[in-house]
Amino acid sequence: MDLANLQTFITIAEQQSFSLAGERLHVTQPAISKRIASLEDQLGVRLFDRIGREIRLTEAGQALLPRAYRIVNELEDARRALNNLHGTVSGNLSLATSHHIGLRRLPPLLRAFTKQYPEVMLDIRFLDSEVAYTDILHGRCELAIITLSPHCEAPLKAVKVWQDDLDFVVALDHPLAQRKHIRLVDLCAYPAVFPGSHTFTRKIALQLFDQAGLTPEISMSTNYMETIKMMVSIGLAWSVLPHSMLDESVVRLPISDASLSRDLGYIVHTERTLSNAAQAFMQMLNHAE
Repeated sequence: MDLANLQTFITIAEQQSFSLAGERLHVTQPAISKRIASLEDQLGVRLFDRIGREIRLTEAGQALLPRAYRIVNELEDARRALNNLHGTVSGNLSLATSHHIGLRRLPPLLRAFTKQYPEVMLDIRFLDSEVAYTDILHGRCELAIITLSPHCEAPLKAVKVWQDDLDFVVALDHPLAQRKHIRLVDLCAYPAVFPGSHTFTRKIALQLFDQAGLTPEISMSTNYMETIKMMVSIGLAWSVLPHSMLDESVVRLPISDASLSRDLGYIVHTERTLSNAAQAFMQMLNHAE
């Protein structure tokens, strides 16, 4: 069975589109269609239903997908294990990271890593932390540096690198901006903008309110911290932001009955072989400040 055909099948299933799969694999759409036709001929089954512009896995396709992941990942593990025998730190290293960490925590580490290991080619993908968990699970990248989930289950392993303190913030002209004593309940009287509904940061913040028996008035949500900061700074709502992002455009609120933080770090798949490059990057993360 041709590995390229299997990888193409996986990519179409993930993208739910032949054209998007072609863009991701840098292959023309006719070549994508040819690969899938060849795989279907080999297996004697139809793998996708094409209904108008929609692409859906058939029952056979759904049965093949987890096995295709397993085959591709085992071959990648074998390739990395053989490359590791040389003892050199080289080759490709696929990293996933959140936008916040990638922009504010990783630059000095990336600079030091590329200087120390110039033969490593980095493939860096900016993803939501929650998406990165799935990418590690399915073998789409070796290492993810992200906001850690409060609960990480096998076969994934999470390692904390930084504690990221979060502050409650408002615009300079917000009614709460000049108050010196504020409680969580006071925040609930005003609209809030929160990270997206599936983000770990939102779950951590909501847990704080749940423990106090309170429900914040969430009027808007977005996954990007920079966007949240902009919305807060123009007076649309209050929110929580990493302390490292605070500047003169927002005001930190002195909440007397609560404090908030999240763990940042990296995750790996414990049942997969890591390249020498991934192990070297992990060592650098383990000594990061």
